[in-house]
Amino acid sequence: MRLLVADVNPATGELLELDRRMTIVRLGQDVDRTGRLAPEALERTFAACREYAEVIRELGAGKVRFVATSASRDASNRDEFVRGVVDILGVEPEVISGDQEAEFSFTGATKELAGRDDLSRPYLVVDIGGGSTEFVVGDDHVRAARSVDVGCVRMTERHLVRDGVVADPPTEEQIAAMRADIEAALDLAEETVPLREARTLVGLAGSVTTVSAIAQDLPEYDSSVIHHSRVSRDTVREITDRLLHSTHAERAAIPSMHPGRVDVIAAGALVLLTIMERIGAEEVVVSEHDILDGIAFSAV
Repeated sequence: MRLLVADVNPATGELLELDRRMTIVRLGQDVDRTGRLAPEALERTFAACREYAEVIRELGAGKVRFVATSASRDASNRDEFVRGVVDILGVEPEVISGDQEAEFSFTGATKELAGRDDLSRPYLVVDIGGGSTEFVVGDDHVRAARSVDVGCVRMTERHLVRDGVVADPPTEEQIAAMRADIEAALDLAEETVPLREARTLVGLAGSVTTVSAIAQDLPEYDSSVIHHSRVSRDTVREITDRLLHSTHAERAAIPSMHPGRVDVIAAGALVLLTIMERIGAEEVVVSEHDILDGIAFSAV
């Protein structure tokens, strides 16, 4: 769950960031299996809402918009989630479609890239989330978009968890099954999005930014260094192989690793690698600006 408080000038496309933060709440915990939001996941989410409400109040935000994505789309008890958010923040979560999610991600990720002459168009923006991944192809505007149910949490729970425990490390059979699932999702995405027409791959969200941090061997997570970094396909392949064949303790020892991402990063990295191999991308341009920035622009 993430927060952005910003001053936005819609005329110039400028966004001045006042506060940006993230809390890993695993709202999608077990949704793929049960179809419901888990009570402990809801409580983690509401605790983050209370923290964010205080920041919003202190900074005097003139407009608040709360957007909810994949996990809440899938859950049968989404009303419980909505009531909790309204009670704490005073606004109702807008449960957006995958296409809307893709549009916001594209705007947030590419608005800054418009003046760059070292990046060719069209862009393919890939937002690898917990429950879903969004694919968007466009130039100045979105040409095609698709959301598919492949994310780092969903893939981990579907393929790497046995008796409530994440495989440590997973077997080759588990890895192969996960890759096959990702490949099938890419087949679905390619039905409506011309993935291979892209000339620049832009990667968003924590799985991609963490891979960049590992690639740069950062002593700690540093978004200023990660933003607009480039990671080659060979490097992504090396990191993915390392993560898939490491133990929980080895992944947790990586200095830039967020504790909440230790168990799901291998699946997220494999999603990224499979996409790069499918479209023949030599590198991924990593963006820290994404759906939050797109939502902020839309709010004004």
